[in-house]
Amino acid sequence: MEAAALLLRDARARAGLTQSALARRLGVSQAAVAKLERGGANPTVGTLDRVIRATGHRLTLDAPERTASVDETLIASYLRLTPAQRLQAFQSSHDSLVRLRRLADDA
Repeated sequence: MEAAALLLRDARARAGLTQSALARRLGVSQAAVAKLERGGANPTVGTLDRVIRATGHRLTLDAPERTASVDETLIASYLRLTPAQRLQAFQSSHDSLVRLRRLADDA
């Protein structure tokens, strides 16, 4: 389930509201609430805020600093190499992996 749908469903459940009860608070149909709680819904931040407030909660947004899942300095260093140097580095890495595999197979 997508994050927005899960957030809305969780807020409604924590408030002890049914989809119908939340729909009455919002002045919409139960089907409209169900649609927001299904994956694939793409509500605006304004809609999210309005629905969350109707559950008695408050929507807060956070933008924590992104931490890379890869070593970006290593990527940058490889991008500074010429194509020939990159190929040479790749060949060297490949040769090392072949040697390691042979050692593992022999063990």
